[in-house]
Amino acid sequence: MILTVTLNTALDITYRTAALTPHATNRVAEVSERPGGKGINVARVLAALGHESVVTGFVGGRTGDALRELLAAEGPGGQPAHAAVSDALVTDALVPIAGTTRRTIAVVDETTGDTTQLNEPGPTVTPAEWAAFLTSYEELAARADAVALCGSLPPGIHVGAYAELVRLARAAGRPVLLDTSGEPLRRGIAARPDLVKPNADELAQLTGSREPLRATRDARRRGGRSVVASLGAAGLLAATPDGSWRAAPPTAVRGNPTGAGDSAVAGLLSGLVERLPWPERLARAVALSAATVLAPAAGEFDREAYADLLPRVAVTEQSSQPEQESHAPRQHR
Repeated sequence: MILTVTLNTALDITYRTAALTPHATNRVAEVSERPGGKGINVARVLAALGHESVVTGFVGGRTGDALRELLAAEGPGGQPAHAAVSDALVTDALVPIAGTTRRTIAVVDETTGDTTQLNEPGPTVTPAEWAAFLTSYEELAARADAVALCGSLPPGIHVGAYAELVRLARAAGRPVLLDTSGEPLRRGIAARPDLVKPNADELAQLTGSREPLRATRDARRRGGRSVVASLGAAGLLAATPDGSWRAAPPTAVRGNPTGAGDSAVAGLLSGLVERLPWPERLARAVALSAATVLAPAAGEFDREAYADLLPRVAVTEQSSQPEQESHAPRQHR
């Protein structure tokens, strides 16, 4: 079982419009709602890959009720029940709170393929609710094969929360992946997670360098055992105890990038649990990420595209010398 933590869960709503025109009335051609938040997206993709997944974090209010109902309605593999393709399930171990779960709105312009993202703030979590979560988390982490800590912190949670959760997972002897940003990332990486997955901007904020290879190696010195940086359309760059690699998709893809980084996390986690060599983990993560851009909603990936892309992902070993300073491509989150 793989445990994913989403402290700031969301109900993801995707609007599709023929063309998005600012300062005008836009007609929506299609609407979809999915349980969301980074860790929930990761769990859904893991289940589709055949791994039993458990999601935890906070949920509350009518939006939270809708999220849990949609999660329960999904079939095996994290897909709608009529489209189930795997026997693996996403299990709900979310912790209820008094506040109301947030919503995120993705507006997809079908003409350009661009997406506009609107994210509501999360609910305030009380000290008693945090204490209840910690009790549940320790029990779940002790049974997990791996733990993923994903996304932003809701109001009320102290900035060192991920560092605390990393230490608890490590104390239980479980490998832990951290995917967050800003000060929670800075403090969390100091707790020595097994894997950290920032995007290019987050990595630059952490290390002060926009040269990807130098920055990933610097992040390792700050505490991450392995660091895999998302470079947007350019793929992934990994610095690990076994070496450094760059993995790039065979072709650029256009679509909705929401959840693409989460699918990359699922690829890395599944590869970790399956003990795949690093090049195979990275190829899987890049192919899943690109196939997610082509899917209609967050937390899904286009299976045919994934099967086509996977054998064509280029993975190259990197030299020990950092590249010259450059501006890395921006990764949408």
